[in-house]
Amino acid sequence: MRLTNKSEYALLALVALARNYEQGLISGEVLAQTQRIPKRFLQQILFALKHGGFIRSVKGSAGGYALARAPERITVAEVVRFFEGALAPTTSTSRNYYQPSPIEREHGLIQLFSEIRNRVASLLEETTLAEVAFAGKVAARRKR
Repeated sequence: MRLTNKSEYALLALVALARNYEQGLISGEVLAQTQRIPKRFLQQILFALKHGGFIRSVKGSAGGYALARAPERITVAEVVRFFEGALAPTTSTSRNYYQPSPIEREHGLIQLFSEIRNRVASLLEETTLAEVAFAGKVAARRKR
């Protein structure tokens, strides 16, 4: 799995919205400035996030963006899969996006990359936007 700028910026925007979840809407302008995301690129990302059900928007001078669900209910895995597709390092070890690949000829390699997929997927599926937004909680949970 490799994150593109689009998914990285989407995660940055979502984390900012998670931190502001209780306060209400954030304008696109504020999101762009605080997270240092190019405005035009952010517009495309916000459009995709809205259509993916991650955020909601309100138009007008008092409008802006907010998470569509509580930050505790959105996992990092959901966002990464939405923008990147498979979490697996190779298509032949992907659970959701399986396609045959040459590496399947070596059982040992399939085992290795499947284990990598399992560990990455597990960590991303267990981590919510709320945990990332308030990083101390993530560190505490991982020490257990």
